Amino acid sequence: MPRMRYSVRIMRPQDIPSVLRIQAECYAPAMVEDESTIRRRHEIAPDTAWVAEDEEGISAYLVAYRSSLGKITRLGGNFENSAAPNCLYFHDLAVAGRFRGQGAAGALAEFAWNEAQQDGLAYSSLVSVQDSRAYWEALGYRAYQELAQAQQANLNSYPGPAWYMVKSLAGLTGAATL
Repeated sequence: MPRMRYSVRIMRPQDIPSVLRIQAECYAPAMVEDESTIRRRHEIAPDTAWVAEDEEGISAYLVAYRSSLGKITRLGGNFENSAAPNCLYFHDLAVAGRFRGQGAAGALAEFAWNEAQQDGLAYSSLVSVQDSRAYWEALGYRAYQELAQAQQANLNSYPGPAWYMVKSLAGLTGAATL
């Protein structure tokens, strides 16, 4: 199958209906977050949300925010930008079915890692859900076990198994070293 051509750009408010459509396509019903939550998050962190699009429209998205290592947003919770961030937290990355296997997820992640590194952030983190742990491990993320009790409770808000994972952005290659 030939690889599709797409570009990565900052997400705009008018992109949210496409984001909601892709989210519904990719996640189990218990994981789908409502439009008001997505819009509120976009208002809080508009410069760390990106989309991949081609001639047919938006095909993938990544919603992230500047955070601190070990801090997890509850499923359906609000983003809280850290006063002293050291981490870009990937809250949601999804790819439309017509675009899977074309490299859009990796391109969005790499774009975000580069932005985070330019911002002086040392890490990227995320919650791995729906059996995606091996995918994230292949991109250099490792399970992080040193969570405070409140953060473990936030992690437990995701239908399991769910893993909090961290990647070092030093050099943008290889396994995370924590």
